[in-house]
Amino acid sequence: MNVDSWLTALAGELHRHGVSPEVGRNVVAEAATHLRDSGEHPLRVFGRPAAYAAAVVDSVGRVPRRGGRVLLEAVGITKKYGKRVVLSDVDLTVRSGQIAAVVGANGCGKSTFLRICAGMTGADGGEVRVHGSLGYCPQAGGTADFLTPDEHFVLIGAGRGLTREEARSSGRSRAAVLDWPAEPAQARHLSGGTRQKLNLVLAGLGDPDVLLLDEPYQGFDRGTYLDFWEQAWRWRDAGKAVVVVTHLLNQADRVDLVLDLTGRDR
Repeated sequence: MNVDSWLTALAGELHRHGVSPEVGRNVVAEAATHLRDSGEHPLRVFGRPAAYAAAVVDSVGRVPRRGGRVLLEAVGITKKYGKRVVLSDVDLTVRSGQIAAVVGANGCGKSTFLRICAGMTGADGGEVRVHGSLGYCPQAGGTADFLTPDEHFVLIGAGRGLTREEARSSGRSRAAVLDWPAEPAQARHLSGGTRQKLNLVLAGLGDPDVLLLDEPYQGFDRGTYLDFWEQAWRWRDAGKAVVVVTHLLNQADRVDLVLDLTGRDR
């Protein structure tokens, strides 16, 4: 079964389960993007189409939440690189107990927007207000080649008020949720998907109030991909504000808010 036939079979299974055409198209588009970026075979990443469709049907039943107090406010965010306007007057408000998706085509400014919210990049206009502590998972990079996972946990944990033992214990526990044993190898020897698991674990250390996640599941197999969304829902249930950057134009089956950066005037 090649990628095209697997995607066709998935679309058929979603239709058989009564998933709406809009959600079905978005699920197939998400899977196609993930397969294109990872280069992996669909059966290894997602499993059989029928099984993955059943998992999607379970997630579709989740009800979006109105949320509690505001934890993240981005108002009028504008960013230019030379004469090119990447972001123009972008607003996003995320409350406690909500997951927001930042979506759109490649080059529309998704990662730039998240880096501005994380304080990693300055904006040319607008303001970001974070009410509480913040964790950030980059799309790439973020790890030190010659440090082991435990050493990463201790380093990041120290900045979040954790002792060495607390940081190691928390890091290993969070890694286990992603079916990763946090093996004692230097980061340069880890696969791209495993390094992204490390980034995701580091983002959650210290139990931050706001989590900014830039395509955090790149390189994940199907099981870990679903584990990620389960973790995101647990964060939401715990009252966190979670922002996830993704290729999809709609994540309404999994999230509460969608900020679509496609087609904005620049």
